[in-house]
Amino acid sequence: MPTHADIILPLALPKRTYTYSVPESVQHLVQPGVRVEVQFGRSKLYSGLVERAHSEAPDYPVKPIISVLDEVTVVTPQQLKLWDWMADYYCCTLGEVMSAALPGHLKLTSETKLVFNTTYGDDFSDLDTDEYLIAEALHIQQEITVEDARKILNKKTVFPVVQRLLNKGVLFLREDLQEKFKPRKVTAVRLAEPFRSQPDTLREIMAELGGKERQLEILMAYLALEKRQPFVLRQDVLTKADVSESSLNTLVKKGILEKYDRAVSRLGGYEDELAETDELAPQQVQALAELRRVFEGNKNVTHLEGVPHLAPKNVALLYGVTGSGKTRVYVELIREVMQRGGQVLYLLPEIALTTQIINRLQKVFGNEVSVYHSKINTQERVEVWKAAASGKPIVLAARSGLFLPFRDLQLIIVDEEHDASFKQHDPAPRYHARDTAIFLANIYGAKTLLGTATPSLETWHNAQSGKYGLVEMPLRFGGLELPVIETIDLREQMKTRQMQSIFSTPLMEQMQAALDRKEQVILFQNRRGYAPMLECQVCGWNAQCRYCDVSLTFHKHTNRLRCHLCGYVQEPVSLCPACGSGKVTLKGFGTEKIEDELKIFLPTARIGRMDLDTAGSKANLAALLNDFEERRLDILVGTQMVTKGLDFDNVALVGVLGADALTKFPDFRAGERAFQLLTQVAGRAGRKHKRGQVLIQAFDPNHPIVQEVLRGDFLGFAERELKERQEFKYPPFYRLIHLELRHKEPKTVNEAAAFFGKMLRAKLGDRVLGPVLPNIPRVRSYFGQEIMLKLEKSAPLLADAKAMIRHTTEIMLGKPGWGQVQVSVDVDPV
Repeated sequence: MPTHADIILPLALPKRTYTYSVPESVQHLVQPGVRVEVQFGRSKLYSGLVERAHSEAPDYPVKPIISVLDEVTVVTPQQLKLWDWMADYYCCTLGEVMSAALPGHLKLTSETKLVFNTTYGDDFSDLDTDEYLIAEALHIQQEITVEDARKILNKKTVFPVVQRLLNKGVLFLREDLQEKFKPRKVTAVRLAEPFRSQPDTLREIMAELGGKERQLEILMAYLALEKRQPFVLRQDVLTKADVSESSLNTLVKKGILEKYDRAVSRLGGYEDELAETDELAPQQVQALAELRRVFEGNKNVTHLEGVPHLAPKNVALLYGVTGSGKTRVYVELIREVMQRGGQVLYLLPEIALTTQIINRLQKVFGNEVSVYHSKINTQERVEVWKAAASGKPIVLAARSGLFLPFRDLQLIIVDEEHDASFKQHDPAPRYHARDTAIFLANIYGAKTLLGTATPSLETWHNAQSGKYGLVEMPLRFGGLELPVIETIDLREQMKTRQMQSIFSTPLMEQMQAALDRKEQVILFQNRRGYAPMLECQVCGWNAQCRYCDVSLTFHKHTNRLRCHLCGYVQEPVSLCPACGSGKVTLKGFGTEKIEDELKIFLPTARIGRMDLDTAGSKANLAALLNDFEERRLDILVGTQMVTKGLDFDNVALVGVLGADALTKFPDFRAGERAFQLLTQVAGRAGRKHKRGQVLIQAFDPNHPIVQEVLRGDFLGFAERELKERQEFKYPPFYRLIHLELRHKEPKTVNEAAAFFGKMLRAKLGDRVLGPVLPNIPRVRSYFGQEIMLKLEKSAPLLADAKAMIRHTTEIMLGKPGWGQVQVSVDVDPV
């Protein structure tokens, strides 16, 4: 029986683990992977995780474990191995990884707030005495702390009671109270009563509608669809019968048909019939064969002469143009893994923007699909956690899905692998989900498939050098052509006075033509708000944030100036506070202004806007996407949200309004991001029935990136960009580590950063760049300094650099006056 245990605490602590003694009464329960209640410091209590149970007493007095919270392990050995790697590779503490990895219901501290779940009701008859006392207090006060619970029970050990109440759904933890990921609602049509329950009466209706051809067509269309589908969408009836909404409404008024909202669940059980998958196209069949060859190799093929020996690879890149049918290939691979009894983790960059993929997979696999991300509630998170541990075959997740306890993981699909959303920025661990997925797959002996139409240059370089397998899908599904992409020279448009506000004449004409043909339009501008700057034309003053060194963005809807970094808000001014002039004007434009101007130029168009302001909640986003999909909107204006995971069959035109802002950004990845964004947004045009059109407005239409997008020349873009990266020592040829130091006093952070840079330079030489001021020197009242390390690709050098960073941080924070300097380390920044 173990007498001691090494415990991981969910805190950013310098030591990996802390040793506690194991009381005799709980020795049989303590094992790696279970949570225990421990005291850390003078009075704080935490739920820590046992990493190792042993009988090696340290040579100093230790505190005892207070209680054991789990009868079975909640974290697997594979998860602990992943945590260890992440803490080491991403240069953070094991406690920070634990804090990010465990869902809220598994993290308890003495300061945790307990909130009553009002949906539980007031029947506490199935609770024991301790649970009843806490539940009753919560019922009266709605919210208490763990410390309050300790006083109510007059016990030091309350974590097990709180955990039982959490599992029974009596309470939530305050940090878990997040908006529920609401199901998408669609408008469906069905027969009204009594015709629904008495189908024999349909003959009477048809006789009654004999002379009303339109209405009869609608009814016949509905009956035809009903035979083939589990439920009939309103839009499907209108399309099949080729009638207007008003004709359908006539039948609704007569009480023959009725409309109703149907929830298409993305989290709960899938109630509809499963759909048969389409037959694979030749390109998809070939891609599957090549992927199997990459993953399995041909080491068993000995009888064929001249066939080179191919060792199996663990990672493959599926490079297919937008609309090539990659998802169908994923479905086939998932099916193969399920037949072997294995599990698949399907990672998406932003779960909220990929509702169509969720729907598509659920139609094929039904209840075998679980969805996991930060916006689902506590109970759902618990269920997915348990489902993954019990071997449920498919988990669809954002980057946090990497932390789930899988039983038999055999395949990880990283869809849109190039997307910057896969990188965690704050807080630590600042991990990249794509790279972490490859390591996780390696732990389980699984394969990793990276899919994209615009590969990141690191992935492309690995595929070209033979480290990863490469399978290409160069054709669009169904033989459809890629959209026609053209540029519009804004300088020329302005010179000839052809601009209509922020729209060029060709763009305006093509939008009008698309609307006349009853087709839809997407407009892309990667800036939200109405205008990014309020500026005085006389003295040059502009409205700045009080706490950050950035201009405030004007939002017309709220009539406020807002900082997009810290959220500071102030009212706009009409007189310049610096010189008193009344010539204060708005400069630039965001999505809100585009929407506003469109209403003037195209008054009959139905316009929707998709950015952080309108689609901040998942319910709003789902409604917006649903309206566009069902053609209740003609034009969708949006930020980069519109570039991801959307597949609409009626989009004829995509307009890009500010291409220059993408290509001119001061970052070595700006070109790569611009190419990816422009290519991805262009791929939204003309996906099903006809060839689409893309118009890119730019002051510099001859920029190499814009020209490469025009030609669809990814190979030329990658070759040119990789040459520059090699010349200037950037990834994928070198590794980067980005350090940021912040403090409320500029003098303190400047001195600390100078010391930090000097210490690193003594060991690493000219590989250390900086310290320098960041692009935004002050954020949330904290002043910053940046240091960049450019390291050759050498594992020992990388390990030495990280050890040096940890050592220097420890020394610096120990110096008088520098203890409050914040140091953030970002390995492989994006």
